[in-house]
Amino acid sequence: MPDLSHHKSHRTSWLRAAVLGANDGIVSTASLVIGVAAANAGLEAILLAGVAGLVAGAMSMAAGEYVSVSSQADTEKADLKLERESLAVNYETERDELADIYRGRGLTDKLALQVAVQLMEHDALEAHARDEIGITDTGRARPLQAAVSSAIAFSVGASLPVAAAWLAPIANTIPVVAVSSLFSLAALGVVSARVGGAPILRSTVRVVFWGALAMALTAAVGNLFGVAL
Repeated sequence: MPDLSHHKSHRTSWLRAAVLGANDGIVSTASLVIGVAAANAGLEAILLAGVAGLVAGAMSMAAGEYVSVSSQADTEKADLKLERESLAVNYETERDELADIYRGRGLTDKLALQVAVQLMEHDALEAHARDEIGITDTGRARPLQAAVSSAIAFSVGASLPVAAAWLAPIANTIPVVAVSSLFSLAALGVVSARVGGAPILRSTVRVVFWGALAMALTAAVGNLFGVAL
């Protein structure tokens, strides 16, 4: 049997959530901290803003992921219900539809029908869910898992600029938070690229560029208006 362990596509669901959560945690919290610091706020206000941003952001990520993935899960359940009902009353038609799918993938008429028959004898709903609808067990929507993982990833990412602001001298809060956050984003880009099998340089530059832009714009707004954002 060929070794499929080198393939990366099975990691896309959790990798997307983890990278998105951590990236948002670093960028949004660092931008918030820098914006407040640029408005000449004290350390207490800076830390309060950072921690509040961490908690609010983590809850927002969890709620957003739960709602969106729940919608996906509801759609999947509705599709499976329709397919189950169709199999109960139109079994032969569904078998022919499955055979047509396999013919389209290059099988002969006879072999396509044989494959469809055998797969449906084993588990008709699973065969149609996978090959007709595109629903697989590994790719099924899991709202709670998505919510928890996103909240954790955001919290981990957000804790980095908050810790940097806490440890840095008040006069150097902005450069320390900015530089440490950019390094964190670069590390995130490298890790996500290696796990996902993507080009490391392109992934890293992409993450760092957008993070730096967000922090620069927020600092400019803090300087311009002199208010805590």
